Amino acid sequence: MGPYATDTELVDWPPRPTYWLTRFVILRLLGAIYAIAFLVAINQIIPLIGSNGLTPLNIYLQRVSAALGTDGGFIRLPSIFWIWHSDTALTTVAWIGFLLSLIVLAGYANGLVLTVLWLLYMSFVHIGQEWYGYGWEIMLLETGFLAIFLSPFIDMRPFPKHKPPFQIIVLFRWLIFRIMFGAGLIKLRGDEIWRSATALYYHFETQPIPGPFSRWFHLLPHNFLKIGVWFNWLAELVAPIFTFGSRWGRHIAGVIMILFQFNLVLSGNLSFLNWLTIVPALACLDDGFWSKILPERLVKKAETAAAKSIPPSKATQRVTWFVVIVICILSIQPIGNMMSSRQVMNTSFDPLDLVNTYGAFGSVGQQRLNVVFEGTLDDDSTDGAEWTPYVYKGLPVELNKRPRQIAPYHLRFDWQMWFAAMYTPDDYPWTFHLVWKLLHNDKKIAGLFSINPFKDQPPKYIRAVLYQYRFTNPGDSQGRWWFREKKGLWMRPMSIHDQELIGVLQSMGWIR
Repeated sequence: MGPYATDTELVDWPPRPTYWLTRFVILRLLGAIYAIAFLVAINQIIPLIGSNGLTPLNIYLQRVSAALGTDGGFIRLPSIFWIWHSDTALTTVAWIGFLLSLIVLAGYANGLVLTVLWLLYMSFVHIGQEWYGYGWEIMLLETGFLAIFLSPFIDMRPFPKHKPPFQIIVLFRWLIFRIMFGAGLIKLRGDEIWRSATALYYHFETQPIPGPFSRWFHLLPHNFLKIGVWFNWLAELVAPIFTFGSRWGRHIAGVIMILFQFNLVLSGNLSFLNWLTIVPALACLDDGFWSKILPERLVKKAETAAAKSIPPSKATQRVTWFVVIVICILSIQPIGNMMSSRQVMNTSFDPLDLVNTYGAFGSVGQQRLNVVFEGTLDDDSTDGAEWTPYVYKGLPVELNKRPRQIAPYHLRFDWQMWFAAMYTPDDYPWTFHLVWKLLHNDKKIAGLFSINPFKDQPPKYIRAVLYQYRFTNPGDSQGRWWFREKKGLWMRPMSIHDQELIGVLQSMGWIR
């Protein structure tokens, strides 16, 4: 532009931010997360809720129907599995979702494909029972719903002829604001060790599934760990405020929130939570940001698409504004919850999980408790017997094994056992079913563990021991990563003839 601008030039000066590249990155990352989520279902859904799983789906649906009626159950928990819920159905839907996710990951997405993905994953979340009771499940549904309206309904090209609707970009920013600010408030109102900036003295050791670098983080000097808490406050309470601010403010806020998530990725195994949280944070960044870091070929494609773009139809504009109005109305309860002194985490206020409230680690445990299942071939069920542990895929059991990198994959069984260690078997009745299955050497259930020590013949007794685990210092003389102390029996030894075990299973309808 020369020293004297025309009226036409002044309309776009300074240039308005565009979001062609932002949409491209958001949808690719969302496709990857969907693919991982459906892959988890492919591998784990049958042993968890299949017809012979730990909490069989058919029995669960019968109980919901008895309480709410079939129609009421569907309205409260919409899912295609009310119509068809065999093992074949579960596996088929998981595979369809996985394959469609790969198409999105490859760069080809439209509203139709994203709608199908959203409906399929919602079907799992709503019947997944405690195995799908995590905040990131409803977060994926909310994120996936917004993504439906980010692209044209039919056109699948990476850079279609219609530009991304700015209103939907704003709704993504609204989502990341609620995710981060809600997480900050729940900590501020929760455990005193957050307010004293000492929470990270414990978190890296006691988090659900530690990662390969968790011990390094745990052993950092306390002053550094306090700085980590302050960075937490910056990312969760300060940065979100700027998501609706000036361009530079949004960019800085987005980068801070994304860097915070990468820090969590390095320091532990929080499933796909951190990667999913990055998705709406990307909406803080526009094409001007991405053009500096993405390949030139991709940037040119976006520029070409922008130059040839045409306005969306009036019908598309009406749908977009309708979505905005719906989200605004449904946001009333989550905002009320967020501002309440009795704030609750990870809660949905509508059957479709369109607008939810979030939060994580409002309290941090100061000791790591871990339940280890053990079996024996001996006729003796006392401590004098030779007990062999079942080794988890993620939770620590063997003292000399470095924690593995699991995330963004989600080990649902391991996570539930992390929670169970803080309670009793009566609070997690499916653990009795687990013992029953192991006593019968059920291969699918044993496959939830990394190692089945009784491949050739089933054990005669199974018990569960509660241990406290602590990180050792590097250079431990015995090459250990963990030190553990036995706290007692979490579940007494049981055999297939144990009448109490049989009674629990019969009361739950798992055996006759």
